[in-house]
Amino acid sequence: MILKLKVKPSAKEDAVKKLEDGTLMVSVKAPPVDNKANERLIEILSKFLDIPKSRILIKAGNTSKHKLIEIL
Repeated sequence: MILKLKVKPSAKEDAVKKLEDGTLMVSVKAPPVDNKANERLIEILSKFLDIPKSRILIKAGNTSKHKLIEIL
């Protein structure tokens, strides 16, 4: 399964919201430095989807706010 995400790093709180176009907006408290925001994103998605972190892969957009996430 592939998910389209928009990530908001350095947010006030961690949260997941669904936008009108079907894209998920994930707010992450971690800053976009040294891959910290991506690591926190995977932790948040793991809890939100109730799956292990090892099943979540950033397919595209590693350094972008727009990402494609593959669920293995």
